[in-house]
Amino acid sequence: METANTVVKPEPSKLYRWGVLVFVSLAMFGNYYVYDCISPLADLLARQLGFSDSNIGLLQAIYSIPNVFMVLIGGIIIDRLGTRISTFIFSALCLIGAVVTASSSSLAVMASGRLIFGLGAESLIVAITTIIGRWFKGKELSFAFGLNLTIARLGSFAALNSPSWGRAFFDNWQTPLLISVAAGTISVASVIIYILMDVKASRNYALREVPKQDEIKFKEIFNFKPSFWFITLLCVTFYSAIFPFQTFAVKFFMDTHGTTREFGGFLSSLLTLSAMVLTPLFGLLSDYIGKRSLLMMFGSLLIIPVYLLMAYTSINLVIPMAMMGISFSLVPAVMWPSVAIITDESRLGTAYGLMTMIQNIGLSGFNIIIGRANDLSQGYTLGMWIFSSLGFFGLIFAYLLRKSELGRHGHGLEEGIRTKKTEAKAAEANG
Repeated sequence: METANTVVKPEPSKLYRWGVLVFVSLAMFGNYYVYDCISPLADLLARQLGFSDSNIGLLQAIYSIPNVFMVLIGGIIIDRLGTRISTFIFSALCLIGAVVTASSSSLAVMASGRLIFGLGAESLIVAITTIIGRWFKGKELSFAFGLNLTIARLGSFAALNSPSWGRAFFDNWQTPLLISVAAGTISVASVIIYILMDVKASRNYALREVPKQDEIKFKEIFNFKPSFWFITLLCVTFYSAIFPFQTFAVKFFMDTHGTTREFGGFLSSLLTLSAMVLTPLFGLLSDYIGKRSLLMMFGSLLIIPVYLLMAYTSINLVIPMAMMGISFSLVPAVMWPSVAIITDESRLGTAYGLMTMIQNIGLSGFNIIIGRANDLSQGYTLGMWIFSSLGFFGLIFAYLLRKSELGRHGHGLEEGIRTKKTEAKAAEANG
């Protein structure tokens, strides 16, 4: 019961909330830069260190291997310990991994660094995704997720275009990796600023109280609804069709279409550039109209033909990359906030951890599969068919999600602000 002496704390201002979003997104910026720093180096690693495509694929795949287990544990840790401690631990691991990767020309040492980076990177993404769900649920959730991805993908854009803006650093394989160490430092610094802001907010503002789990319950991973599993299966097939392609994209453009490294990096970065611009807009669109599963179906459909166009035609490469960019903007803008809509907040870290764990199984496996397919076939055609097949399976899972959500056990994914306004007006008219 409130008394006369009770102090009612105000909600954080919109400016404060967006400030938190900026700093957690900058942490993601550094994370994404370190992840994508390998692709522009692929030909240098092959020429100067004698790495094969299988070796290069391993450097990306080993990033995902620990997350087959760690990211689920990380999600549970987030629910148990909270986001402040978790984000600091995970960002510190990212920085350590970047330092180790840049420290030696040995494949074993570089792979160890990528493994350490992977231990922290995906769990950091889970933690930041949970933070955004906490600060923006019931508000501009999809738009906030979209802006976060825009800033994060600026890190990918910078990394993929580093052969252009950092041309002087590409005489040697090691120097560009030292830039990734600086990006990891930015990530840690941004996390520290977020922690300070979150502490201040908890003292001065009325924040959403997110109940922590009293104990770690692994059995809860089997209690998620069918809609969650359809989103998760879409996630693993969709990202497995995107990120392993980017691992070899610059090298593919150089070998198959005769581009320079700089132009190949630019083409690969078009995927990221499109997502930076369009993801917040698609987030706003889904907030307003709903139809989330339908939008994910369209995004999955769009990537099916692009790989075959690049493999079998002389089409202007900007066209298929732009198509892929639209898909890469649309699906994540709708997919990640959809999990926050259908999942209880006390289990949100676990849900994102489980989803990201399964995603990393796909990324790890398909980076290795595509690398070996390229080596065995001495080309890229087989890999392109694999990518198109993954797009087809993504379309199937998005369709099953729509079918589930249109049933009586739907979670409101198809509802948007427009739908709620219409229902409110109808209720008012009938009342």
